[in-house]
Amino acid sequence: MRLKYELEYTLNCSPKVLFSRLSTPEGLCEWFADNVNVDGDIFTFFWNKAESKARLIALKENKLVRFEWIDSDEPSTDYFEFRINIEELSGSLALIITDFAEPEEKEDAIFLWDSQITDLKRTLGM
Repeated sequence: MRLKYELEYTLNCSPKVLFSRLSTPEGLCEWFADNVNVDGDIFTFFWNKAESKARLIALKENKLVRFEWIDSDEPSTDYFEFRINIEELSGSLALIITDFAEPEEKEDAIFLWDSQITDLKRTLGM
């Protein structure tokens, strides 16, 4: 049974700049995957010699991007989501990532997201 988890990262950038890194093949290539191809709403992500396909199932400009992995046995627990949240009082921007992992793989998955967010921060000049 895959477990849902959420990670939150504070980023000092505008929602518009971050959104382009989350929703476009060019932006995703900078930090998320080695290469990304798009055909309609199907994104193909390449890492080393592996490739995975995901369908873009939700897009709200400067707020939300959700991808659902194709060929999944459990579509309800096989998506990942990027949500941009602006704190009203401080004005700080948080990137909230929702993902799923097998219980024994959750720690590794979080470590991988942490390293990818480090790459994202570098592309954003942080």
